[in-house]
This record gives sequence, structure tokens and C-alpha cells, in this order.
Amino acid sequence: MNDLPYWKTKTLAEMSNPEWEGLCDGCGLCCLNKLEDWDTGDVVFTSVACRLLDGQSCRCKDYENRQATVPDCIQLTVEGVDEISWLPPTCAYRLVGEGRDLYWWHYLVSGDRETVHEAGISARGRTISEDEVDVDDFEDYVVDWPLTVGNEAEQG
Repeated sequence: MNDLPYWKTKTLAEMSNPEWEGLCDGCGLCCLNKLEDWDTGDVVFTSVACRLLDGQSCRCKDYENRQATVPDCIQLTVEGVDEISWLPPTCAYRLVGEGRDLYWWHYLVSGDRETVHEAGISARGRTISEDEVDVDDFEDYVVDWPLTVGNEAEQG
């Protein structure tokens, strides 16, 4: 009998909806506003979070209705994992899609949803709501930490 966890035995496309949703580690990094340079296509993160992001839990306040409330909210799909260049390096969807394992702090490995925060991977305590910042000022909030978190973290 195979005792390996599902993310080691299934491709992203083979996962059930609960398994797919279960990959989200709750870091909140996807919910940060990004800016794209129209000339180069380069994308940078800001510390300005979607108005639906709960800054403490790093989870969406209205996940089921998020796209009705925030029309430009991106629904991550199997195809999107390969197409979205800005997925953080620690993103479970990216890791599994690349055939890599989850980090030790991912709750599916640790058994605790707090370890993503304790390891310093999440957006907890690092953001400001988009409701508090004029869109013209987003460039004042450009940050690089969403792309560098986990650089020293060991994988499980």
C-alpha cells in the first residue's frame, strides 16, 4: 500500500478539488497587489494587500465570493501555475507543479497552520490594505520579500 501523501503521488491535474485547495499554505502572498512594467513585463510585489485579505490569518475574508467582490482576483488553475511567473518560490502549487516537495513549515507536513507564519514565510504583519492606499501610490510600497521568503528554508 502506498503511504506517500497525495502531493507526492498525484499531478496537480489529478487532484480533487479538496486536495487542490489543501495545497494552499495560507501565506497570503498571492493576495498582494503587483505592478507590471508595461515595457518589460517585469512584475513586482507591493505590500498592499487585497481588501479581502485578513492580515492576521492571511486568508481571504470571503473566499467563496472573492471574484464577485474583487473582479481582478486571479483564480489559480493548473494551467495558471505554469503561466503565472510571479508565484512565490515557496508556493505549494509551484513546488508540486515542478515535481518538488513541500517545505517543512507547510501545514500538510507540519500538521499546524501556524508554522507558515512562525517560519516567517507569510504576509502576516507586513501589509497594508488597498483600502488605505491610493492606487497611484502603490509604487511607494514595492517590496522584494515575497520573492525571497524561504530562500534559507529547508524543504521536507
